Amino acid sequence: MSRRGQRLCAAAILLSCATLCRAAPDFAAERASDDARYAAAQALDAGDAQGRPFAIVDKREARIYVFDASGRLAGASPVLLGLAAGDADTADIAQRTPASLAPLERATPAGRFESQPGHNDKGEAIVWVDYDASLAIHRLRPAPPQERRAERLASPSADDNRISRGCIVVPVAFYDSVVGPTLGSRRGVVYVLPETRPVQALFEALDLALLTR
Repeated sequence: MSRRGQRLCAAAILLSCATLCRAAPDFAAERASDDARYAAAQALDAGDAQGRPFAIVDKREARIYVFDASGRLAGASPVLLGLAAGDADTADIAQRTPASLAPLERATPAGRFESQPGHNDKGEAIVWVDYDASLAIHRLRPAPPQERRAERLASPSADDNRISRGCIVVPVAFYDSVVGPTLGSRRGVVYVLPETRPVQALFEALDLALLTR
């Protein structure tokens, strides 16, 4: 083999190794669905998170996975989600009062969102997932006893975690120790995975949007 051929062969081997040996997203000891792992791979390997902290909200499993800017898992937790199933947001929701929302309108929309730290109208620190839609990640708050929010978060089943008006609700300790230092300190990306279509469709739609800009 010629010297040029040897160099080409070596380059091909290095490229193959870089592709095959690329580290998969590290979920540590946390259980995670195939959908969540796929989303994390897109955020890291495809560079979609652009070096920012990011979170994956797996609605089917009612769990959130928060990663720091280096792609290290900062923590995972059960979440409370919108009462209604579905992936679309409610039109003009930001202009509506919470009491005016019908049960079928209280859904957590799916999509890729540019998050930013902020505060609600009571001065509480939250993470805005979609400011215009009043969609946020926030701590568990006091609620009517019949909603049993703390019990729902502690339940091993994801089936009873649908109770919010659409926001992503996490335990207080998780917000303070994980969400606050990551998404609560700088802009990030939040991926809310769909439940009515394959997760791949979310990223295919994002790729198409980039191509048509």
